[in-house]
Amino acid sequence: MTDGLRYDGRVVIVTGAGGGLGRQHALMFGARGARVVVNDLGGGRTGDGSSSAAADRVVEEIRSIGGEAVANYDSVTDGARIVETALEVFGTVDVVVNNAGILRDVSFHKMTDQDWTLLQNIHLNGTCAVTQAAWPVLRDKGYGRVIMTTSAAGIYGNFGQ
Repeated sequence: MTDGLRYDGRVVIVTGAGGGLGRQHALMFGARGARVVVNDLGGGRTGDGSSSAAADRVVEEIRSIGGEAVANYDSVTDGARIVETALEVFGTVDVVVNNAGILRDVSFHKMTDQDWTLLQNIHLNGTCAVTQAAWPVLRDKGYGRVIMTTSAAGIYGNFGQ
């Protein structure tokens, strides 16, 4: 990794940052000087349960390389609370990485209404909630970046997803 691209002084929120792509996003931003809000509910891949361990681990990884980070354990459906963490701890927000997601590995004809609603709440409504809460700050500053992640299944489709 080169040191050419830096985010010194920028505040970045990464949702779903306790593992996978979100963890990698958070570590990259932290290594390049950003102050990072590591958001992760700590649930399983299917959205069940919660734990602070995943987010706390990533915060410690960022701090161990000299970066600044804070954990947030709220669901993306409570986007305002995630943004409040950035504002309370770091005073602003510059970048939002919408990465949080859950998995319902079931074909459409077997999917329940509850499964469908939960997927929509996390993937779509959660993305909207976090972005909408950060938007006034970004707009007032005249600067900001919003990044959306997805998987190959989200782009090309995959049986049961």
